[in-house]
Amino acid sequence: MLATLVAVVGGDGAVLFANSALEDALGSSRRAILGSDFSRSFTEPQLLRHALQGARSNEFAALRYDARLVRPAPAEPLPVHVVVAQTDRPGEFVVELLPLEAQARQDREERLLDQAQANKELIRNLAHEIKNPLGGIRGAAQLLEMEVESRDLKEYTRVIIHEADRLQTLVDRLLAPHRKPHVVGDVNIHEVCERVRSLVLAEFPKGLAVVRDYDTSIPEFRGDREQLIQAVLNIAHNACQALAERIAAGDAQLVLRTRVARQVTFGKQRYRLALELHVIDNGPGVPESIRDRIFFPLVSGREDGSGLGLTLAQTFVQQHHGLIECDSVPGRTDFRILIPLP
Repeated sequence: MLATLVAVVGGDGAVLFANSALEDALGSSRRAILGSDFSRSFTEPQLLRHALQGARSNEFAALRYDARLVRPAPAEPLPVHVVVAQTDRPGEFVVELLPLEAQARQDREERLLDQAQANKELIRNLAHEIKNPLGGIRGAAQLLEMEVESRDLKEYTRVIIHEADRLQTLVDRLLAPHRKPHVVGDVNIHEVCERVRSLVLAEFPKGLAVVRDYDTSIPEFRGDREQLIQAVLNIAHNACQALAERIAAGDAQLVLRTRVARQVTFGKQRYRLALELHVIDNGPGVPESIRDRIFFPLVSGREDGSGLGLTLAQTFVQQHHGLIECDSVPGRTDFRILIPLP
């Protein structure tokens, strides 16, 4: 049942055991794999042969190297990290294959979680530090406005009060996810998607097609419906703003796709079932300069953007033990929301 590809081989490289994950990767049945020369499953067979030769002579307890696993055409060879280790049985060796894509994805997810936690602490502390002096500035400006008689000077105090209110609104938005209680109930993800779809089409009634691609077998789960609506809406709204040129041309498309993912690992945990909600647009893509920082607070690809939409969306989803990932190239941006299912 391991997601890792595992084989047990003899000293000559003949396969004695292969798990299901390896069968899937090689596109062969276990019966066909057993007894075969495992080194021939790699683009450079000599690497495994040298590793087994070293293991037989007890040169090491475990050896690691990178290789490429041959897969049935037309699939490209799969980059893997190979670990060759001795077993407690003489002449038998365990070969573990860790797909480098999966390893890179896991590292990226762990980085996202650490970033989100650091952002949460930073935002909370910064917002509280700003609130107190901001109230003092606004109060002083109001008192000053009552004292001055000149209309021109009153205009200056009104500017101070207006800007203080604007900053107060920004601080309130930063603190919003940490203030509001988590209202848990049964959530139907398609009700969430339909609500977001109606809101998006109300704002962009022309030039935008919102495509539904739902897996209606997805079960309900426990969560905060309003938070999830806000999270998906923030992503969809960002997508629509990025689609401005295509909306003007009349060929903008936003896809809401739901799927069930099985045996997935994210957030440093493995889940039997998880919801996959994709929000896909055919816009220009996320600028490369900010691609690694889009979930950071106050980072935006638009001049008039607040840089809070994706930060709040990530926070709301993480409160459901989930994660948001982004895969973007010009012409296709895919935000994937992952949430564990019961």
